[in-house]
Parts: sequence; C-alpha cells; structure tokens
Amino acid sequence: MPDVSRHIFTSESVTEGHPDKIADQVSDAVLDAILKEDPTGRVACETLVTTGTCIVAGEITTTNLKFFKDIPDLAREVIRDIGFTSSDYGFDYKSCSVMNLIHGQSPHIAMGVDTGGAGDQGLMFGYACDETAELMPLPIMLAHKLVMRLSEARNKGEVAHLRPDGKSQVSVEYVNGKPARIDAIVVSTQHDPHPSKPNAMPDGLVEAIRRDIIGKVVPESMVDAGTKFHINPTGCFEVGGPHGDTGLTGRKIIVDTYGGMGRHGGGAFSGKDPTKVDRSACYMARYIAKNIVAAGLASRCEVQLAYAIGVADPVSVLVSTFGTGLIDEERMTELVRAHFPLKPKGIIDHLKLRRPIFRATAAFGHFGRTGEGFTWELTDKADALRDDARIATASR
Repeated sequence: MPDVSRHIFTSESVTEGHPDKIADQVSDAVLDAILKEDPTGRVACETLVTTGTCIVAGEITTTNLKFFKDIPDLAREVIRDIGFTSSDYGFDYKSCSVMNLIHGQSPHIAMGVDTGGAGDQGLMFGYACDETAELMPLPIMLAHKLVMRLSEARNKGEVAHLRPDGKSQVSVEYVNGKPARIDAIVVSTQHDPHPSKPNAMPDGLVEAIRRDIIGKVVPESMVDAGTKFHINPTGCFEVGGPHGDTGLTGRKIIVDTYGGMGRHGGGAFSGKDPTKVDRSACYMARYIAKNIVAAGLASRCEVQLAYAIGVADPVSVLVSTFGTGLIDEERMTELVRAHFPLKPKGIIDHLKLRRPIFRATAAFGHFGRTGEGFTWELTDKADALRDDARIATASR
C-alpha cells in the first residue's frame, strides 16, 4: 500500500467588529476619503481603539486640506456602521472620543516616490491554489465565510443576541496534499448578557450558531462524526470590541491574506495608499499567482516580489509552484515579467488603485473576494499565460 500523508492546517478570521478590524476600517476609510478628492494623495494612517477612545495618527499629504477637520466624524461613521451603537457594548460611536494626530509625510520618502519609485523597501508574497472556486486555501475561505455569515445574521436580525465582535477558526485535514475533511470548527461571538444568569450565554444561542451560521456555510460532505465544534468555548463573551481588547491597524495580516498558508513579507495593508508597495505589490503578487493557477499552469503558486525604496523595478521576482507546475519555474518567472507590470506606477494603473475602494477590503480578507474594486482577483491574463506556456513547451 502506498504511504498516505496526513496533516491538519488551521486558519482563523474575525468579524468587522473585532477591535483590530475596527482600526483597519477607520484607517482605510481615511484613505478612501483622501483618494475620493485627491487621487494622488499620500496616506499612511494608523488607528488605535480602546475603551471609549479612537486615536487616528500617521502621515498624509494631500491637496484636500479641509479633510483634516472631518476625521472625527469619519471615524464615528465607521464605528456606527460596524454596529457599536450603544454604550451597553462598552464602545459607542456617539460618545467615544476621537483624537486626530495626523501630520505630513516625510519629504525624503516623497523624493523617491515622486519619480515613480517604490514607497518603501520590502518583500511581498502572493498565493493561489485550486482548493476553492476563489483559488484560495480552503481553511481561510471557510473561516471568512463563517464570520461573514455571523455578521450577516446579526445585521439582518436572523440570530438574536449577537454583538459586533467575533472570530472563527477552521481546521482542515489534508490527505496527500488535498483537503479531505474538517477536523474542528471554532466560532466565538460577542453576545447580549443572559437575562437572569451572570456569565452565561443567552438560551438557544449555541444551537442557533450551529444551525444558522455553521450549517449555512460548511459543506456537509466535509463534516463527519469526528469533526469537533467549539462555540463560545469559554461559555461567555459579553465584553468585546475595544472595551475588551485594544485594537491596532495592521495586526491581522494573516487574516488579511491566506490564513498562514503561503509566506508573508510582514507588511500590513490598511491605511496605506497604493504607492506603498507592501500593499499594492501584494495585490499584484496575488493577481499573478491567481492567473497562473487559473491558466492551469500549476495547482499551487506563490509569487515573491521585492523592492527598494525609491527604485521602480523590483529587485527580485520569484515564482514557486511546489512541484505542481507544468513548466519550469525559471520560465514561469519569465512569463510573469513579460505579462505583468511590476513597477509601482504600472501596478497602480493596471489594478486601478487610485480609487476609494479600500474600506471594503478592511474586513473579511483582501483576497478571494468579489466586487468591482477587487481588480487583483481578475483572471484576465490566464489565456495569454496558457498560450505562451504552450508555445514555450512546444519549442523545447
């Protein structure tokens, strides 16, 4: 009998009411507000949220000077839309203080960016695989769909007692490199207090989450008698959002990307305009990897791009297919350089990144998404890559 390889891989996601995601959404709302009036504005916005307080800081260079006085109202609008609309939640858009600590961008950084160079040094990764229709790893896609469904059920009133903060975690068992079954599912959600029992969940909430959240998302074919379900495993989750934990922009970089599958260069996304290649080049790397998989040239693909601050051309381009590629990786890298713009300006123009599209990215992940703004999810290069690869193979 041939050897069977088994392993379990786990990914997590969080709702839009998680404190770190509140911070991300405020930062990206600031970015969108700048880009709406000034498409060439430069933004590096960081947000901190804690009990009763939202601090917005960073560097912004823009012709829209009137914007700066609007930041408190903008932050409150985001917090309201997320669902923190009552002091009972420990964080309320009406009563929280908002501190504006934004100032101008360093002129030394601008010197390199103004000439078309990268806004920072760094290494960026993109990843794609054929495990899901979105060409994303199954664990992170299921984790995202669980928290999206959790938020949908709260907003539509389909499940009672839900509050904005929440998390999910999905553990998938792989057999010979392919997802075979779900080993464990964790869903934790902030909730109303029990009307009569302290430190307890409202009656029926566990059953409702199992039926109306997990049951609406997870394929029955992936669940078996050995699948474990953990729903609010501590037994109570009343205190959540910024009242429960301080939130910071850029602290959910694995949730934002591939759930830990594939590598990460360390740069966060939210609050950064597209001249910052740790955002825009990650989008391009995902776009490249997804098109390679969509073309059928590999079942798994990881793309690394690296840049030096102020320099337009990437200092390196690397394609890895983990032994699944139909052509060698050196030739794959040549195809990438031939078919995709890799200079910062080319990335921005091709993916149409000078638009106010970023707040939508700041919850439920930046990849595997649909919608007009998610240009890096298109597979419009797949046919050309496939044709060129066929020519290269035939010429050997």
